[in-house]
Amino acid sequence: MSAERDELLRLVEELPEDQVPQVLADVRKHLRPAAERPWPPTWFGSAEGDGTAYGARSEELLQEGFGR
Repeated sequence: MSAERDELLRLVEELPEDQVPQVLADVRKHLRPAAERPWPPTWFGSAEGDGTAYGARSEELLQEGFGR
């Protein structure tokens, strides 16, 4: 997770409750509906191989922090 996203989450937690609806409405203006997002994503299938090597090493990769 990026430092900016961490800061955003921290700031959201600090918002006074009465300001949440307005901030939520502002954030929603910046999001696209899921229907507008291409599927599969452009990076999908960008790795070489058939993916079985990652499946076989899944426990090891997760222990190393893969996906964080």
